[in-house]
Amino acid sequence: MRILYGVQATGQGHISRARAMSKALAVYPDLEVTWLFSGRRKEKLFDMDRFGDYEHRGGLTFVTEGGTVKYWKTLLSNNYLAFLQDVLSLSLKDFDLIVTDYEPVTAWAGIIKKRPVVGIGHQYAFGEKTPKRGCTFLQRSVMSRFAPVARQIGLHWHPFDKKTLPPILDLTDHESCHVGKYILVYLPFEDQSVVTRWLNGFKNNEFVQYSADLPNDQQGNVTRRTASFERFKSDLAGSSGVICNCGFELISECLQWRKPVLTRPLARQMEQLSNSAALEQLNYATVMEDLDSNIASRWLSNLPVAPSIRFPDVSRSLAEWLALGAEQSVDHLSKELWMQE
Repeated sequence: MRILYGVQATGQGHISRARAMSKALAVYPDLEVTWLFSGRRKEKLFDMDRFGDYEHRGGLTFVTEGGTVKYWKTLLSNNYLAFLQDVLSLSLKDFDLIVTDYEPVTAWAGIIKKRPVVGIGHQYAFGEKTPKRGCTFLQRSVMSRFAPVARQIGLHWHPFDKKTLPPILDLTDHESCHVGKYILVYLPFEDQSVVTRWLNGFKNNEFVQYSADLPNDQQGNVTRRTASFERFKSDLAGSSGVICNCGFELISECLQWRKPVLTRPLARQMEQLSNSAALEQLNYATVMEDLDSNIASRWLSNLPVAPSIRFPDVSRSLAEWLALGAEQSVDHLSKELWMQE
């Protein structure tokens, strides 16, 4: 069976999920998976050997400045003619199954060419009972139309909806973690020089700050590192806590590895704001609306005990589900996986 698997590559979370799925799907020798990434320039992607000779398209992306989504700049900056050309030129005829992790080229190609697409991702988890925050008409419209699919499988930290599964994680066991003396910081949508100066204000703490825009250097109590998949996971495992934006995948990894989280949701971004609402409802993390020194100081001086959570191996179950033709009820798969938690 041949599978086309689209992945939104604007951030690392979708790619991290794809790594877990690629390992799980590789168990089935009869499956031939073609990976397609969009949303970031190809030269900005890194550590992609796992995906072989993958496809790349321009796709669509969001413009952020200072931790805020700029919707008008987003609307004006995307090349919609190139996107339409990518959608129309994408051939689906050789594939038996089409999957998208909120990747719009594959999703819209399926709609235009009347091929059903399975959507697997956190953005498909926002059902009626899922906590929501910052849900304007524009943001709801963008989320629902960005990568629409015939069959949705949501991912979340709690079964708010019957078609929701636990997170897909690319991690070793919690027992392989150790607790170091530093705080890992990943705030990719912020001005990194502002973040460094903010961290310098907490002189009694050590930080490891990551961004694709940073050099590898030392700025006082802040060790700055450029993007690296393996090194980031190693530093995450050894951290005593994490300060990050409110993206789903990294916080899922923190929960699995029992790392205390201080999170700053991306302003005017429905998904991250809604994630912060869910985290507060579940009491899974501390939320701050901006780089709030008072909240951060209290959090650093008395790190919370992380919740004791054990998510099941979702990638293995999903890979089996896909290998069998994606015919089983999603409701049944969801119930089965949440019982393993």
